[in-house]
Amino acid sequence: MEAIRWDGRQLYLLDQRLLPDQQEWLTIPHWHAAAKAISNMVVRGAPAIAITAAYGLALAVQAGDNRTEAAQGLARSRPTAVNLQWVLDRLQSVPDASVAREAERIHAEDRAICEQLGRHGAPLLDGGVLTICNTGSLATGGHGTALGMVRSAIEQGRSVHVYALETRPYLQGARLTATECAVDHIPYTLLTDGMAGALLASGRVGSVVVGCDRVAKNGDTANKIGTYSLAVLAAHHAVPFYVAMPTSTLDRTCIDGTDIPIEERPASEVRTIGDTWIAPREANVWNPAFDVTPAELIDGWVTEHGVWKPPFPPPVDDLSRTR
Repeated sequence: MEAIRWDGRQLYLLDQRLLPDQQEWLTIPHWHAAAKAISNMVVRGAPAIAITAAYGLALAVQAGDNRTEAAQGLARSRPTAVNLQWVLDRLQSVPDASVAREAERIHAEDRAICEQLGRHGAPLLDGGVLTICNTGSLATGGHGTALGMVRSAIEQGRSVHVYALETRPYLQGARLTATECAVDHIPYTLLTDGMAGALLASGRVGSVVVGCDRVAKNGDTANKIGTYSLAVLAAHHAVPFYVAMPTSTLDRTCIDGTDIPIEERPASEVRTIGDTWIAPREANVWNPAFDVTPAELIDGWVTEHGVWKPPFPPPVDDLSRTR
């Protein structure tokens, strides 16, 4: 499955809000629409958000819009995913004539990064793999991060079975991860978030693998809400807990998790499922989109360069000189 298409002039996004019942592609005519699509969860997942923002800036350049205004508007669309700001910083010095081509390069690079990450992470997986949210092709430029590790493990002949948490309140695990697994014939079982502890106690899980939206310099990791609870449960049951981390998600300017901004989403996402009300309309709601897992609960950060632990190696530009 894919989430983002670009034909050289026009951006198209798969509306992930409608999955699994409908597959509808939206035409994104300008950068304002790209920012709105990110904010409204048409597209989600840190790498996919970054790719969409890159194409959004290309649309701004094509239209003759103010680049600075467009970049600032795109950056505000979702504050936690550091990839978003990373890609806008990368494009800042690119000449207008080359922005679209650089966006295409970023898109292709992301898929290659995910495939490399998957190859490094595959040997860590065997048997039951518990995950939360969606970290597959729909969240990236292709292949996926945590789910990409699963794909790579299967390609290597390993026997794995995905246990996908439904991921309340937006149900990315139920709607998206389960759909990707079904389409790609990956063995999987769907369960509610509240069943994770019982599953880990049953002994059916060999590892927990999650994605990330921002990783601080010390390894504290922001990911979809519910990840922290999952890490605590994994530690209690002595099950290894891994983070799939493209290095663009590492924010070396964040000293620790307290520096990571946490987006809060609308109350309606908790009060309703689709168009159905499941709570009183006046119910008070707290709806953080992410939580922060302390580094001490994480056994390894799987990157496109290998499995890392803090203190992390130098930035990518310096890695070739330190090998």
